[in-house]
Amino acid sequence: MTNSVYATAPFDHAKADIILRSSDNVDFRIFKLFLSLASPFFETLFEIPQPAGVNEDQEVKDGLVVVPIAEESKTVDALLRFCYPCTLTDDPNLVTLKDAVDVLDAARKYALDAIEKKARQAISNPKFFEAEPLRCFAIARRGRWREETLLAAKYTLTQPLIPSWFQEIEMITAAELLALLSYHQRCGEAVYALRANLSWITSHYGSSEACTWLSGRRTYNDHKGRLRHDPCGCSSLKATTSKYMLFDNQSLQWWEDFMEESFAALREKPCKAAVQAAAEKTAQTVQAGNCKSCSSTVIEGMRDFSDLFVRKVEEAVSQIELQLEF
Repeated sequence: MTNSVYATAPFDHAKADIILRSSDNVDFRIFKLFLSLASPFFETLFEIPQPAGVNEDQEVKDGLVVVPIAEESKTVDALLRFCYPCTLTDDPNLVTLKDAVDVLDAARKYALDAIEKKARQAISNPKFFEAEPLRCFAIARRGRWREETLLAAKYTLTQPLIPSWFQEIEMITAAELLALLSYHQRCGEAVYALRANLSWITSHYGSSEACTWLSGRRTYNDHKGRLRHDPCGCSSLKATTSKYMLFDNQSLQWWEDFMEESFAALREKPCKAAVQAAAEKTAQTVQAGNCKSCSSTVIEGMRDFSDLFVRKVEEAVSQIELQLEF
């Protein structure tokens, strides 16, 4: 006889009429009615007539038939809490992606349609997409969930183009993985194309007067109240190239460095995080230079520009389709 232990409340009821035993030998004393109402699989299982007399192959514990199942106790506990009425227990919290996937698989196996929907909703939690987008993509693709697959694909843009091994990679075909990698590459190329034409920047600001912090000029009012523009401390650090020159004004070196670093990062990870990280680094670098003018304006200026940059990145990405059929 198996050395098993009873589950905790409410699955230890003295008046239960059957026992489900998990793969790790935890016995759940449950009521057939609750599972039969939730699942046609269990309804059919419990309606099968039991043979008269003693059946040596059928274990009985404390007068109840024991039905072994393949799932671990953590998954069984979650499934049963979904099946039981709210007066007896609350729905479980599926804290990790593994928890949600295990419940999803078990719900499909036992035809628990309502629980499958709840597991799907749990997997769609943004925290899972942010932390493990590749795993979410594989799970969603296997389920042929269109919206979740597309959203997970977008979240994978925060990862390197060539992914490392992940747990659910065997859930998808080579063609599906290739489609995801192609999507990532085309998104990177679409974003990198912003580099060739900077009209999206000049049209946003309208004139150089709206972004003097980019050109190394200090703006102030003189003693007569007249607006003056003088070179600031950064003006001696003019760029050696003019790749990112705006309004015919020679760029500052830190601006050129920022744009080069941003586009290099975006080609690998075409997402807003790449822009924001480069903008924060640049602002810190400029402030460390102790320019009295730029140090006080670069934070606000880079915040405004990075918002613009992120919008353009997301616009470019939104034009790229994931080439998969659903």
